[in-house]
Amino acid sequence: MFKIERSVNKTGIVFFLSGRIKADRLAEVQKLLNSEADDQNIALDLKEVKIVDRDGVRFLGKCEAEGITIANCPAYIREWIEREAAQSKCVEE
Repeated sequence: MFKIERSVNKTGIVFFLSGRIKADRLAEVQKLLNSEADDQNIALDLKEVKIVDRDGVRFLGKCEAEGITIANCPAYIREWIEREAAQSKCVEE
């Protein structure tokens, strides 16, 4: 199961993601992100995320590189994002 909830607070917009982030859900998340104004601070809260596949990790890394905050990120996902970023950097060099 995968769920997205949107909230607005004093610092910007937060999308609370829960469940499994898999490749087949990424277009939906991207569409929501694209629908927000460019001048908005956006965060993805991963507190309730249980499983992420490799495409999901790459997507989260791309979001972060574009200035989207990744909040409440489980340690294993954070480490995986960093490993993917390091591997991408090595390939580019």
